[in-house]
Amino acid sequence: MMQSVHWLSMQRRSVEKKVSQRTPWEGKIGHAEIEIEGAQVMLADEFPAFNKSPRTLGGTPVIIHVDVKDVDSFFNRAVAAGVTVLQPIKDEPYGRICKLQDPFGHVWRFNTPPNQRY
Repeated sequence: MMQSVHWLSMQRRSVEKKVSQRTPWEGKIGHAEIEIEGAQVMLADEFPAFNKSPRTLGGTPVIIHVDVKDVDSFFNRAVAAGVTVLQPIKDEPYGRICKLQDPFGHVWRFNTPPNQRY
């Protein structure tokens, strides 16, 4: 299965988001856009001449940080969808935060800032 198609499918199950664009290219997803609680994320399948996934590279130096309204609820849905927990939810001075890894090796931090907690 193509990476982006799988990711979009996983995201539909795990988070409140919408897919605003999906552009096929050479039999894969050349460009897709999803919105996660107001944050726009653009992604594409791996095309070795243009981009490589963390899995292909053996890791990533990048962490994608997204603020969400309710990190606890978000975390539970993401775990149910099959992400890997790298850091469970914990309270920090800058918010309530967790660190997750998607099936392709991308590392994500999801945070609810202190002023947005319920």
